[in-house]
Amino acid sequence: MPTPPPETPPIPSNNGDSPFDITQTYNHLLSTDADLTMPVAAIESLIALLSESPPSTISETLDLLASSTATLKASASNPIAISAGTDLFQRYIISTLQQRSSIDSKGKGKRGASTGVDDFQAIRAHLLANSRLFVQRAKEARGTIAGAAKKFVRDGCTVLTRGESRVVAAVLSAAAEEGVRFRVVYANDGHTSSACPTAFVQDLRRSNIPVASIPFAALASAISHTTFALVGAESVVESGGILSGMGTYQMGLLAKSAGKPFYVAAESHKFVRFYPLSASDLPTDQKLLDFSTDVTEEGEDEKAKRKSRDRAIDFTPPELITAIVSEAGVQTPSAVSEELIKIWY
Repeated sequence: MPTPPPETPPIPSNNGDSPFDITQTYNHLLSTDADLTMPVAAIESLIALLSESPPSTISETLDLLASSTATLKASASNPIAISAGTDLFQRYIISTLQQRSSIDSKGKGKRGASTGVDDFQAIRAHLLANSRLFVQRAKEARGTIAGAAKKFVRDGCTVLTRGESRVVAAVLSAAAEEGVRFRVVYANDGHTSSACPTAFVQDLRRSNIPVASIPFAALASAISHTTFALVGAESVVESGGILSGMGTYQMGLLAKSAGKPFYVAAESHKFVRFYPLSASDLPTDQKLLDFSTDVTEEGEDEKAKRKSRDRAIDFTPPELITAIVSEAGVQTPSAVSEELIKIWY
Protein backbone atom coordinates (compact mmCIF):
# COMPACT_ATOMS: atom_id res chain seq x y z
CA MET A 1 0.00 0.00 0.00
CA PRO A 2 1.49 3.38 -0.96
CA THR A 3 2.47 5.68 1.90
CA PRO A 4 0.10 8.64 2.17
CA PRO A 5 1.70 12.04 1.51
CA PRO A 6 2.77 13.97 4.61
CA GLU A 7 0.37 16.57 5.87
CA THR A 8 1.22 20.17 5.16
CA PRO A 9 2.63 21.92 8.27
CA PRO A 10 0.11 24.32 9.85
CA ILE A 11 0.32 27.87 8.60
CA PRO A 12 0.53 30.49 11.36
CA SER A 13 -2.75 32.38 11.62
CA ASN A 14 -2.77 36.12 11.89
CA ASN A 15 -5.97 35.95 14.01
CA GLY A 16 -7.39 38.87 12.11
CA ASP A 17 -4.88 41.29 13.66
CA SER A 18 -3.14 41.99 10.34
CA PRO A 19 -3.73 41.36 6.63
CA PHE A 20 -2.83 37.96 5.25
CA ASP A 21 0.86 37.92 4.25
CA ILE A 22 1.21 35.78 1.11
CA THR A 23 5.01 36.07 1.04
CA GLN A 24 5.42 35.05 4.69
CA THR A 25 3.11 32.08 4.15
CA TYR A 26 5.05 30.96 1.07
CA ASN A 27 8.41 31.18 2.86
CA HIS A 28 6.99 29.37 5.89
CA LEU A 29 5.78 26.48 3.76
CA LEU A 30 9.14 26.07 2.03
CA SER A 31 11.10 26.26 5.29
CA THR A 32 8.95 23.71 7.14
CA ASP A 33 8.51 21.10 4.40
CA ALA A 34 11.69 20.01 2.66
CA ASP A 35 9.72 17.96 0.12
CA LEU A 36 7.67 20.91 -1.10
CA THR A 37 8.45 22.37 -4.54
CA MET A 38 8.19 26.09 -5.22
CA PRO A 39 5.15 25.83 -7.54
CA VAL A 40 3.23 23.72 -5.01
CA ALA A 41 4.21 26.06 -2.16
CA ALA A 42 2.83 28.94 -4.22
CA ILE A 43 -0.42 27.02 -4.84
CA GLU A 44 -0.80 26.16 -1.14
CA SER A 45 -0.20 29.82 -0.25
CA LEU A 46 -3.05 30.87 -2.53
CA ILE A 47 -5.32 28.20 -1.03
CA ALA A 48 -4.49 29.53 2.45
CA LEU A 49 -5.28 33.04 1.19
CA LEU A 50 -8.73 31.95 -0.02
CA SER A 51 -9.35 30.13 3.27
CA GLU A 52 -8.61 33.19 5.41
CA SER A 53 -9.87 35.98 3.15
CA PRO A 54 -13.56 36.84 2.80
CA PRO A 55 -14.22 37.71 -0.88
CA SER A 56 -17.95 37.53 -1.56
CA THR A 57 -18.00 37.38 -5.35
CA ILE A 58 -16.16 35.57 -8.13
CA SER A 59 -14.78 38.87 -9.41
CA GLU A 60 -13.35 39.75 -5.99
CA THR A 61 -11.80 36.29 -5.72
CA LEU A 62 -10.03 36.61 -9.07
CA ASP A 63 -8.83 40.13 -8.26
CA LEU A 64 -7.50 38.95 -4.90
CA LEU A 65 -5.63 36.06 -6.53
CA ALA A 66 -4.15 38.33 -9.20
CA SER A 67 -2.89 40.97 -6.75
CA SER A 68 -1.50 38.39 -4.31
CA THR A 69 0.24 36.53 -7.13
CA ALA A 70 1.89 39.75 -8.28
CA THR A 71 3.07 40.43 -4.71
CA LEU A 72 4.51 36.93 -4.39
CA LYS A 73 6.36 37.11 -7.70
CA ALA A 74 7.80 40.52 -6.86
CA SER A 75 9.26 39.15 -3.62
CA ALA A 76 11.19 36.32 -5.33
CA SER A 77 14.56 36.52 -7.03
CA ASN A 78 13.36 33.81 -9.42
CA PRO A 79 9.64 34.34 -10.15
CA ILE A 80 9.49 31.77 -12.96
CA ALA A 81 9.08 28.73 -10.70
CA ILE A 82 6.37 30.58 -8.77
CA SER A 83 4.63 31.46 -12.05
CA ALA A 84 4.42 27.77 -12.94
CA GLY A 85 2.29 27.17 -9.86
CA THR A 86 0.26 30.40 -9.67
CA ASP A 87 -0.63 30.46 -13.37
CA LEU A 88 -1.74 26.84 -13.28
CA PHE A 89 -3.78 27.42 -10.12
CA GLN A 90 -5.51 30.50 -11.52
CA ARG A 91 -6.38 28.55 -14.67
CA TYR A 92 -7.77 25.77 -12.48
CA ILE A 93 -9.75 28.31 -10.42
CA ILE A 94 -11.34 29.89 -13.47
CA SER A 95 -12.22 26.51 -14.97
CA THR A 96 -13.74 25.27 -11.69
CA LEU A 97 -15.73 28.47 -11.15
CA GLN A 98 -17.10 28.33 -14.68
CA GLN A 99 -18.14 24.69 -14.35
CA ARG A 100 -19.66 25.17 -10.91
CA SER A 101 -21.52 28.33 -11.89
CA SER A 102 -22.95 26.54 -14.93
CA ILE A 103 -24.18 23.64 -12.80
CA ASP A 104 -25.72 25.95 -10.20
CA SER A 105 -27.44 28.14 -12.79
CA LYS A 106 -29.06 25.07 -14.37
CA GLY A 107 -30.28 23.85 -11.00
CA LYS A 108 -31.77 27.13 -9.86
CA GLY A 109 -34.99 26.63 -11.75
CA LYS A 110 -35.55 23.29 -10.03
CA ARG A 111 -34.74 24.25 -6.45
CA GLY A 112 -36.13 27.76 -6.43
CA ALA A 113 -34.47 31.09 -5.84
CA SER A 114 -31.46 31.47 -3.58
CA THR A 115 -29.20 34.35 -2.66
CA GLY A 116 -26.08 35.09 -4.69
CA VAL A 117 -24.03 35.00 -1.48
CA ASP A 118 -25.22 31.47 -0.69
CA ASP A 119 -24.37 30.37 -4.21
CA PHE A 120 -20.88 31.80 -4.01
CA GLN A 121 -20.21 30.30 -0.58
CA ALA A 122 -21.11 26.86 -1.96
CA ILE A 123 -18.80 27.45 -4.94
CA ARG A 124 -16.02 28.63 -2.63
CA ALA A 125 -16.31 25.56 -0.37
CA HIS A 126 -16.25 23.27 -3.40
CA LEU A 127 -13.24 25.15 -4.78
CA LEU A 128 -11.18 24.87 -1.59
CA ALA A 129 -11.92 21.15 -1.23
CA ASN A 130 -10.88 20.41 -4.81
CA SER A 131 -7.84 22.68 -4.57
CA ARG A 132 -6.43 20.61 -1.72
CA LEU A 133 -6.97 17.47 -3.76
CA PHE A 134 -5.14 19.18 -6.62
CA VAL A 135 -2.15 19.84 -4.34
CA GLN A 136 -2.14 16.26 -3.05
CA ARG A 137 -1.99 14.91 -6.59
CA ALA A 138 0.86 17.27 -7.41
CA LYS A 139 2.84 15.93 -4.45
CA GLU A 140 2.18 12.32 -5.46
CA ALA A 141 3.61 12.98 -8.94
CA ARG A 142 7.14 12.31 -7.69
CA GLY A 143 6.39 8.64 -7.11
CA THR A 144 4.83 8.28 -10.55
CA ILE A 145 7.91 9.81 -12.17
CA ALA A 146 10.21 7.50 -10.20
CA GLY A 147 8.31 4.52 -11.55
CA ALA A 148 8.69 5.73 -15.14
CA ALA A 149 12.33 6.87 -14.96
CA LYS A 150 13.83 3.98 -12.99
CA LYS A 151 13.90 1.87 -16.17
CA PHE A 152 16.84 3.99 -17.37
CA VAL A 153 18.87 2.82 -14.37
CA ARG A 154 20.21 -0.64 -15.18
CA ASP A 155 22.69 -3.05 -13.66
CA GLY A 156 26.26 -1.87 -14.02
CA CYS A 157 25.45 1.70 -15.11
CA THR A 158 26.89 4.89 -13.60
CA VAL A 159 24.56 7.85 -13.23
CA LEU A 160 25.85 11.42 -13.29
CA THR A 161 23.89 14.04 -11.37
CA ARG A 162 24.13 17.33 -9.48
CA GLY A 163 22.04 19.49 -7.18
CA GLU A 164 19.53 18.33 -4.58
CA SER A 165 16.63 17.21 -6.77
CA ARG A 166 14.01 15.30 -4.80
CA VAL A 167 12.70 13.71 -8.00
CA VAL A 168 16.16 12.42 -8.94
CA ALA A 169 16.58 11.04 -5.41
CA ALA A 170 13.21 9.27 -5.74
CA VAL A 171 14.20 7.75 -9.10
CA LEU A 172 17.54 6.43 -7.82
CA SER A 173 15.99 5.12 -4.60
CA ALA A 174 13.24 3.34 -6.55
CA ALA A 175 15.84 1.62 -8.73
CA ALA A 176 17.89 0.58 -5.69
CA GLU A 177 14.80 -0.84 -3.98
CA GLU A 178 14.26 -3.12 -6.96
CA GLY A 179 17.76 -4.53 -6.54
CA VAL A 180 19.42 -2.72 -9.46
CA ARG A 181 23.17 -2.42 -8.90
CA PHE A 182 24.50 0.91 -10.10
CA ARG A 183 26.75 3.77 -9.05
CA VAL A 184 26.36 7.54 -8.92
CA VAL A 185 28.82 10.32 -9.71
CA TYR A 186 27.73 13.48 -7.90
CA ALA A 187 29.19 16.79 -9.12
CA ASN A 188 29.11 19.18 -6.18
CA ASP A 189 29.18 22.94 -6.41
CA GLY A 190 32.75 23.32 -5.20
CA HIS A 191 31.84 24.45 -1.67
CA THR A 192 31.38 20.91 -0.36
CA SER A 193 34.27 18.47 -0.42
CA SER A 194 33.95 14.72 -0.78
CA ALA A 195 35.05 14.47 2.85
CA CYS A 196 31.91 16.43 3.87
CA PRO A 197 29.13 15.07 1.62
CA THR A 198 25.81 16.80 1.08
CA ALA A 199 22.57 15.50 2.54
CA PHE A 200 21.66 14.29 -0.95
CA VAL A 201 24.80 12.12 -1.14
CA GLN A 202 24.33 10.84 2.41
CA ASP A 203 20.75 9.78 1.69
CA LEU A 204 21.85 7.83 -1.37
CA ARG A 205 24.62 6.10 0.55
CA ARG A 206 22.14 5.16 3.28
CA SER A 207 20.19 3.40 0.53
CA ASN A 208 23.36 1.37 -0.16
CA ILE A 209 24.05 3.25 -3.43
CA PRO A 210 27.79 3.79 -4.06
CA VAL A 211 28.40 7.50 -4.68
CA ALA A 212 31.55 9.28 -5.86
CA SER A 213 31.41 12.99 -4.97
CA ILE A 214 33.61 15.11 -7.23
CA PRO A 215 34.21 18.86 -7.57
CA PHE A 216 32.52 20.41 -10.57
CA ALA A 217 35.93 21.22 -12.02
CA ALA A 218 36.56 17.47 -12.46
CA LEU A 219 33.36 16.90 -14.44
CA ALA A 220 34.98 16.90 -17.89
CA SER A 221 37.47 14.25 -16.81
CA ALA A 222 34.88 12.10 -15.05
CA ILE A 223 32.06 12.16 -17.60
CA SER A 224 33.65 9.46 -19.76
CA HIS A 225 33.19 7.05 -16.82
CA THR A 226 29.41 7.64 -16.67
CA THR A 227 26.51 6.09 -18.59
CA PHE A 228 24.07 9.00 -18.63
CA ALA A 229 23.20 12.21 -16.78
CA LEU A 230 19.99 12.67 -14.76
CA VAL A 231 18.99 16.04 -13.31
CA GLY A 232 15.93 17.77 -11.91
CA ALA A 233 14.58 21.19 -12.82
CA GLU A 234 12.99 24.21 -11.17
CA SER A 235 10.97 24.89 -14.30
CA VAL A 236 10.41 23.38 -17.74
CA VAL A 237 9.73 26.03 -20.39
CA GLU A 238 7.66 25.84 -23.57
CA SER A 239 10.59 25.01 -25.83
CA GLY A 240 11.47 21.95 -23.73
CA GLY A 241 14.46 23.64 -22.16
CA ILE A 242 14.85 23.73 -18.38
CA LEU A 243 15.71 26.21 -15.66
CA SER A 244 17.82 24.61 -12.97
CA GLY A 245 20.70 25.26 -10.62
CA MET A 246 23.82 26.92 -12.00
CA GLY A 247 26.02 24.27 -13.58
CA THR A 248 23.27 22.24 -15.23
CA TYR A 249 23.94 23.92 -18.58
CA GLN A 250 27.64 23.02 -18.41
CA MET A 251 26.74 19.44 -17.59
CA GLY A 252 24.42 19.33 -20.59
CA LEU A 253 27.13 20.67 -22.88
CA LEU A 254 29.64 18.10 -21.64
CA ALA A 255 27.16 15.24 -21.93
CA LYS A 256 26.38 16.26 -25.51
CA SER A 257 30.09 16.49 -26.34
CA ALA A 258 30.78 13.08 -24.80
CA GLY A 259 27.76 11.44 -26.46
CA LYS A 260 26.01 10.72 -23.14
CA PRO A 261 22.20 10.85 -22.80
CA PHE A 262 20.97 13.77 -20.70
CA TYR A 263 17.65 13.08 -18.94
CA VAL A 264 15.48 15.48 -16.94
CA ALA A 265 12.96 14.39 -14.28
CA ALA A 266 10.35 17.01 -13.41
CA GLU A 267 6.71 17.18 -12.34
CA SER A 268 4.23 18.62 -14.84
CA HIS A 269 3.27 21.40 -12.43
CA LYS A 270 6.73 22.82 -13.18
CA PHE A 271 5.83 23.26 -16.85
CA VAL A 272 5.50 26.99 -17.46
CA ARG A 273 4.36 29.16 -20.36
CA PHE A 274 7.63 30.94 -20.92
CA TYR A 275 9.89 30.85 -23.96
CA PRO A 276 13.46 32.07 -23.28
CA LEU A 277 16.02 31.84 -26.05
CA SER A 278 19.00 32.10 -23.70
CA ALA A 279 19.87 32.79 -20.07
CA SER A 280 19.81 36.53 -20.80
CA ASP A 281 16.02 36.28 -21.26
CA LEU A 282 15.42 35.11 -17.68
CA PRO A 283 13.47 37.67 -15.60
CA THR A 284 15.72 37.31 -12.57
CA ASP A 285 17.84 39.78 -10.63
CA GLN A 286 20.85 37.45 -10.31
CA LYS A 287 24.22 39.07 -10.99
CA LEU A 288 26.84 36.54 -12.02
CA LEU A 289 29.51 39.03 -13.11
CA ASP A 290 30.54 41.42 -10.37
CA PHE A 291 33.77 43.13 -11.41
CA SER A 292 35.84 44.62 -8.61
CA THR A 293 39.32 45.88 -7.77
CA ASP A 294 38.84 45.38 -4.03
CA VAL A 295 41.69 43.33 -2.51
CA THR A 296 40.44 43.27 1.08
CA GLU A 297 39.20 40.12 2.81
CA GLU A 298 35.69 38.92 2.08
CA GLY A 299 33.18 40.95 4.08
CA GLU A 300 29.51 40.37 4.80
CA ASP A 301 28.48 41.94 1.50
CA GLU A 302 30.77 39.63 -0.45
CA LYS A 303 29.52 36.60 1.46
CA ALA A 304 25.94 37.59 0.65
CA LYS A 305 26.84 37.97 -3.04
CA ARG A 306 28.50 34.53 -3.07
CA LYS A 307 25.42 32.93 -1.49
CA SER A 308 23.28 34.67 -4.10
CA ARG A 309 25.43 33.22 -6.89
CA ASP A 310 25.15 29.78 -5.28
CA ARG A 311 21.34 30.04 -5.61
CA ALA A 312 21.49 31.27 -9.20
CA ILE A 313 19.85 29.37 -12.03
CA ASP A 314 20.76 28.84 -15.66
CA PHE A 315 18.94 27.84 -18.82
CA THR A 316 19.65 24.51 -20.51
CA PRO A 317 18.32 24.57 -24.10
CA PRO A 318 16.23 21.67 -25.44
CA GLU A 319 18.84 20.54 -27.97
CA LEU A 320 21.00 19.29 -25.09
CA ILE A 321 18.20 17.25 -23.51
CA THR A 322 17.54 13.66 -24.56
CA ALA A 323 14.18 13.22 -22.80
CA ILE A 324 12.00 14.68 -20.06
CA VAL A 325 10.23 12.35 -17.62
CA SER A 326 7.04 13.60 -15.95
CA GLU A 327 3.79 12.01 -14.73
CA ALA A 328 2.75 11.90 -18.39
CA GLY A 329 5.64 9.54 -19.13
CA VAL A 330 8.87 9.87 -21.10
CA GLN A 331 8.70 12.70 -23.64
CA THR A 332 11.02 14.51 -25.99
CA PRO A 333 11.57 18.22 -25.25
CA SER A 334 9.41 19.17 -28.25
CA ALA A 335 6.41 17.51 -26.56
CA VAL A 336 6.39 20.04 -23.69
CA SER A 337 4.43 22.60 -25.72
CA GLU A 338 1.81 19.94 -26.49
CA GLU A 339 1.58 19.05 -22.80
CA LEU A 340 1.05 22.71 -21.92
CA ILE A 341 -1.75 22.89 -24.47
CA LYS A 342 -3.44 19.91 -22.80
CA ILE A 343 -3.11 21.55 -19.39
CA TRP A 344 -4.33 24.97 -20.43
CA TYR A 345 -6.88 24.40 -23.17
